[in-house]
Amino acid sequence: MATDRFEEIAADFSFLDEWEDRYRYVIDLGKAMPPLDDALRVPATRVEGCASQVWIAPRFEGEGPGARFDFQGDSDAMIVHGLIAVLHALYAGLTPPQMLEVNAQAELGRLGLDSHLSSQRSNGLRAMVARIREIAETAAA
Repeated sequence: MATDRFEEIAADFSFLDEWEDRYRYVIDLGKAMPPLDDALRVPATRVEGCASQVWIAPRFEGEGPGARFDFQGDSDAMIVHGLIAVLHALYAGLTPPQMLEVNAQAELGRLGLDSHLSSQRSNGLRAMVARIREIAETAAA
């Protein structure tokens, strides 16, 4: 399961032949995200396990299992900020049960990110996905 926005990103990736262009595209996605309010840069929103500083501040529209997920995020690294934007495209607008159905590894694998990120960046991306799943599990309970 992937959102329409994530499908757009996957389609855009298929048109970009060079990885340098794909990295630039991911960075541009991050630049297009609204800035994270400094008040949300707190330990509770910090994602552990990332080499860069990463914050994910979740919010839900509605309540219960039908609530729609959204989040703001930021990082001190441009490529990581772009990866946050990719995750936003993958998860934003989904309900907690739908979020738990997402196979992030497979979806991100479609972009080829798994084989083109450094091991530190890959570990950080897994940590961000784990944090989002944790948010979904808590909201679904």
